[in-house]
Parts: sequence; structure tokens; C-alpha cells
Amino acid sequence: QVRLVESGGGLAQPGGSLRLSCVASGIIIDIYDMGWYRQAPGKEREWVAVITSDGDTNYSDSVKGRFTISRDNAKNTVYLQMNSLKPEDTAVYYCQCASDYNYWGQGTQVTVSS
Repeated sequence: QVRLVESGGGLAQPGGSLRLSCVASGIIIDIYDMGWYRQAPGKEREWVAVITSDGDTNYSDSVKGRFTISRDNAKNTVYLQMNSLKPEDTAVYYCQCASDYNYWGQGTQVTVSS
């Protein structure tokens, strides 16, 4: 059974930082692209960042320069370092594994507020 488990969310002040983790089990992620998405209340889920199996990265314009996606294949884990957080970054953040079937985690809440 494939599971993706996100952690690291919480409350941060504007300008602060959080680091999200996504640990995969039941699947070896090193050959797959991995992504982060987010969904704010009342909005559609949106793509945030992707890291390919080769380690190439890409970001949405809204987070470029502030967020960094990385992976540790030895730990079967993907990370999202979020700096210079803004209130509009408040959302539930989801990890995705782009295998033949798109697997999703359960999400972790990030709230940015003073």
C-alpha cells in the first residue's frame, strides 16, 4: 500500500519559515517526479513546485524565490522549504508522487498570520 505522509505544517508569522516533509512508503520515489500542491479555503488546488527524478526543479510564480523543493531518495522523502512566508501562503499543502498512478498525501495545514 502506497502512502505519502506530510508533516511540518503549522502556524508561522509573515516573513517566517517552515519546512514541510513528505515521507513515502510502499513505493520507491527515486524514479518519479514529486510535487507539492496547495489548496486554500474556497479555492482550487494549485501546483506549487516539482522536482524531477533527475533533480530538476520548477516553481509557480507565486512562490519562486521563496520556496525550495528538494528530495532525499535515501530517505524516500521530499521537502519543501518555505521562506518569507505571506498570509496568502495559508493553505493545506499536499505531496504528490507522479507515478503511473498519481498518489497524494493527506495534507498538512500551513497558516501564516500575525
